[in-house]
Amino acid sequence: MNRRCLIVFVKSPETGGIKSRLAAAIGEQKARQLYRRFVLDLLDSLDKGNYCLKIFFYPPDQRQVLVQWLGHSRSYEPQTGDDLGERMKNAFEKCFSDGFEAAILIGSDCPDLPVEIIDEGFVFLKGSDVVIGPSLDGGYYLLGFKADTFLPDAFTGISWGTDGVIKNTREILENNGLSITVLPPWRDIDTYEDLRTLIERHGNTPFAKSRTIQYAMSQNWSRQR
Repeated sequence: MNRRCLIVFVKSPETGGIKSRLAAAIGEQKARQLYRRFVLDLLDSLDKGNYCLKIFFYPPDQRQVLVQWLGHSRSYEPQTGDDLGERMKNAFEKCFSDGFEAAILIGSDCPDLPVEIIDEGFVFLKGSDVVIGPSLDGGYYLLGFKADTFLPDAFTGISWGTDGVIKNTREILENNGLSITVLPPWRDIDTYEDLRTLIERHGNTPFAKSRTIQYAMSQNWSRQR
């Protein structure tokens, strides 16, 4: 059995609050449709990796929605906990209790995240206690631990959704004596400007043929202010 686990946090597109900042610009229904494409494009890339991929979904009563959307062949686990930090902590603990030796957690806000980043993260975990991938808004898009270096305190006392998330998290890790490898930064797609930047960045890349870019182009979002 592969002892590496990739945790992917996914929200049900049938619930409220999907890409709220994008929804304010493009409308809630289109934000839901766009998010569906984010996830499918991301999974297309991640399915190529050498690890056990587990989809941790939220809200926890939406399993059937996720299965109908993403297929019966995947591994699904509910996110549990009162806030994002507790849900991430519990997801790591579930994977390590299942016997995995290393686990990386990512969200589903980076549809163009390449599988090579994940592979690199697992390689670096062999020599580091923690790997972390900074996002451009002050948060992180990736966090990874080994079973014997996992630190639950990394998820407590953090003001989630602020530009101090990665700074505060690194301080906790460093204060506990853990070695950290920092991966290349990546951009979450949370705002309309993020979306415009994504379209521009992939004008001549293979991702230009993705569901995400094709849907965005069909809405003429690349031409709007």
